[in-house]
Amino acid sequence: MNLTISGHHLDLTPSIRDYAQSKLSRITKRFDQVIDIHAIFSVGASIEKEKRHKAEINLRLKGKDLHAESIAQDLYAAIDTVIDKLDRQVIKYKERVQSHYATKLTHEQEETIEVVPT
Repeated sequence: MNLTISGHHLDLTPSIRDYAQSKLSRITKRFDQVIDIHAIFSVGASIEKEKRHKAEINLRLKGKDLHAESIAQDLYAAIDTVIDKLDRQVIKYKERVQSHYATKLTHEQEETIEVVPT
């Protein structure tokens, strides 16, 4: 798994980097087929001071690309919100993959069972 964390108009401190990595570990524990994670944290010169910090994460899985972004007053709050959004997307994708795999197995089992009349 490749992890890329970058900042726009922002100096990435080791504490921000460690915080993001610890939060992203929640996603990698839940779904082990993560190929690439690209996180972008930025501070904009917004008119509204409340919504200056933005966190975007692109997550590339086996067979799917997921994207989430969040804007908040604090960068740590934006990271928390974007991780929650990605976590829900990963859970939904994982359930979809598992349900398709389960239906495939049941169809294969039905085809192999033959009823012989006596």
